[in-house]
Amino acid sequence: MDRFIYKKSAGITALSASITDFAYKKHCHQEYAIGVTLRGIQHYNLDGNLQLSYQNGVMLFNPEQAHDGMAHDAAGLDYVMLYIEPQLLLEVMEKKDIIRFSTPVVYDDGLEQSILNLSHAILNEKDEALCSELLISLTDSLIETDFSIEYKKDNVLIGKAKDMIHANLEKVLKLDEICNELNLSKFQFIRLFKANTGISPYQYFLNCKVERAKQLIEKSGDIYSAVSECGFVDLTHLNKHFKSVYGTTAFEYISHLN
Repeated sequence: MDRFIYKKSAGITALSASITDFAYKKHCHQEYAIGVTLRGIQHYNLDGNLQLSYQNGVMLFNPEQAHDGMAHDAAGLDYVMLYIEPQLLLEVMEKKDIIRFSTPVVYDDGLEQSILNLSHAILNEKDEALCSELLISLTDSLIETDFSIEYKKDNVLIGKAKDMIHANLEKVLKLDEICNELNLSKFQFIRLFKANTGISPYQYFLNCKVERAKQLIEKSGDIYSAVSECGFVDLTHLNKHFKSVYGTTAFEYISHLN
């Protein structure tokens, strides 16, 4: 049976998941996603390459790095993930510039234990002070293992397109307006966007709508307000896309956090 439990503390979201039949659609997160495969094999496509994380594998996802995800076989999969806002991670690491993980899957006992300690504390609703201390331990492990490289900025046109998409999430995606602004044909733009991000403009637009809805739900607890403000047709429409990214409905997600 598929199971997804989310908890949040010290600005970090932790996920405990067990999946057999569920498969994530291609999506990306605004946060860094750092996790450990506890049982089974995590199977996902990242930057056009198939990745397999076996038991004890540490998975490292950069912000806006498109990927899908599923269990590799019928035996299923158990894993934990931590979602950390870029600004928070950089603050704790005392870095000014965005960094990117260069290796998607690593096997490192110290790093693995740091992730498990922090995820366990958050999922078991330990004091926020303890979670903050464990976050420092995690970032120290990341620095020691040197799995990061300097961030390569977006293509200027893609960066501008992303800004336009984020500014109009409550509306219907209008490719013509973006293409006119960038002086590209619709097909040139779609190809350029996908080549730079690994995801189509429409997929990115939907993903950003779901992310915005998640942020609003976390802040207010009002799911129906998120439906309206993010331009979803109704709650069913939101839940359909929310579940494809988070494995659970918006209501189930907020019920875990409360």
